[in-house]
Amino acid sequence: MPTPVRLLIHGASGRMGRALLRLAAQRDDVEVAAAVQRTVDQRVQDGIPVFAASELSGVPDFDVAIDFSLPGGFDPVLALCQARGRALVSGTTGLSGPQRAALDAAGTRIPVLWQANFSVGVAVLDELVERAAAALPGWDCDIVESHHVHKRDAPSGTALALGESAARGGARPRYASLRAGDIVGEHLVQFTGTGERIELVHRAGDRDIFAQGALVAATRLAGCPPGRYGLRELLFPARD
Repeated sequence: MPTPVRLLIHGASGRMGRALLRLAAQRDDVEVAAAVQRTVDQRVQDGIPVFAASELSGVPDFDVAIDFSLPGGFDPVLALCQARGRALVSGTTGLSGPQRAALDAAGTRIPVLWQANFSVGVAVLDELVERAAAALPGWDCDIVESHHVHKRDAPSGTALALGESAARGGARPRYASLRAGDIVGEHLVQFTGTGERIELVHRAGDRDIFAQGALVAATRLAGCPPGRYGLRELLFPARD
């Protein structure tokens, strides 16, 4: 059996972090070397050493860091991965322009993957949106995203990523955001022409789909040469 990929879970106390820890324990191809969260009440949880964010430099060795934190925590984990020559998978949204530029620069030294949404279905939706935009010049393009009331950034990172794909196809996307209840995530991309309309929709009913996608991405990114990678590229290499 191949050696499991050693993971650093950064942002372990958040919703995604907790899902990653739970699902990683059910897989044979990964093992969690350490978990990092803002503060620490218990140094070892379920056999996994836990570090505070301020102790990031002291975490044990790992192969891939999976980061689902906040923009303020992104820079330290990116720096750690570069210092140790390890891969980074990040789903932290709301990154600034300089942070995105730093991610691009890091891709010359280590393998990095930033994705707004780790759902396989959204990866397919992203491709469909780009194709539809290219096939429908002059049509209006509107992206409506809905999430739970606790989500801070708007539009969502996924909506912005879908908008970038639409723009590559020639569309000029507009955005609308809804925060309500406990909606996991819904994204509607609507193309409207004269007398007709096309709607492309993805609805997530379980947060586990994102964590599972991030774990798959981490196993495939481990051992890759330096570069900026996308989820679609790793999951469907023949499509790009």
